[in-house]
Amino acid sequence: MLPITLSIKISAIGARLKNTIEGHKIASLLVIILSAILIPVISQPLPSSLSVTIIQVSVMTMIYMVLALGLNIVPGFTGLLDLGYVGFYGVGAYTAGLLSVHFGMPFWLIIPLAALNGALFGILLGAPTLRLTGDYFAIVTFGFSELVVLFLTNELWLTRGPNGITGIEPVSLFGFELTRPHQYYYVILAILVLIIFAIRRIEQSRVGRAWFAIRDDEIAASSSGINIVTYKVLAFALSASVAAIGGAFFAQMSRFISPDPFTFWESIFILCLIVLGGMGSVTGVLVGTLILFPLINILREFLKTIASWASENDISWIPREIGSAHYLLLGLIMVVMMRFRPAGLLPRGRGPLGPSPVDKLPQLNQAKTAKKS
Repeated sequence: MLPITLSIKISAIGARLKNTIEGHKIASLLVIILSAILIPVISQPLPSSLSVTIIQVSVMTMIYMVLALGLNIVPGFTGLLDLGYVGFYGVGAYTAGLLSVHFGMPFWLIIPLAALNGALFGILLGAPTLRLTGDYFAIVTFGFSELVVLFLTNELWLTRGPNGITGIEPVSLFGFELTRPHQYYYVILAILVLIIFAIRRIEQSRVGRAWFAIRDDEIAASSSGINIVTYKVLAFALSASVAAIGGAFFAQMSRFISPDPFTFWESIFILCLIVLGGMGSVTGVLVGTLILFPLINILREFLKTIASWASENDISWIPREIGSAHYLLLGLIMVVMMRFRPAGLLPRGRGPLGPSPVDKLPQLNQAKTAKKS
């Protein structure tokens, strides 16, 4: 009885939240943007270390929002499972690092070049492989992410391998270098808002409708005259370019990059963000990232503190490996979600205009049966 009751409560909360957001879209958007703008101001009176931590976590959360929005284009809009997404994140980061160190290019020129380079790699990978479907396509993308990591690790002449690239120039605005976390906060906030606007517009365009048609029924979409491969390649290229933008900003903010942040598990984590929020739902992806990314980081730091405390006090019954157990907790969170809310917190209905009449047939049949009885 308890699992059923809990499932009903979680579903009711998710549905209520979704209806509230969709019923007051403009007001909700203005409140969210205003709240985001005020976070650095609100955090100023706090102790310096706490204030900096809040801003840094907020900046990384928005970077992962950008990454999650980009990945959502492929599995959420077109129905393809991409396990190599982090490879494009790495391509964007190293593009920014190399252009900054060797050519001294400014950030505002690096961002579009990184996006173009990411799109190019997306086309090069997608054009020959997007005829594959299901597990075969997922395996190919997984192989791509591993190739990127191996290339970044072993090609010392270009990437300096595990030593990474140092000396990346910080972001500058009108000749003024941005060095403080709250300055980068507003830059990534502006990038995030622009990407949300662009994806929303594309989602409601002819291209977006074609993507959703491919996701819902590829054979029917092909019969309607949609060029399946062309639209899939376009989705893959756009997804890769968004990941590259996130990587370029991360490189300029960190001023150091190495292959470590671009492992396969980052792709899995970003995929978990969109699964938690709701595949195909821009709002759901943002909410899922806002909940899961800070939560996992807080858990990681908490577990590291426990492991350090246990080591200092020689407490043998607490395993030292507990410091890296946050992925175990992530797995438990996803298991609970799949049990009680498999479509995510704020799922998108089938098709670009919401649930189709076919999706509503079970409810209609139940209503007819109840009426007859």
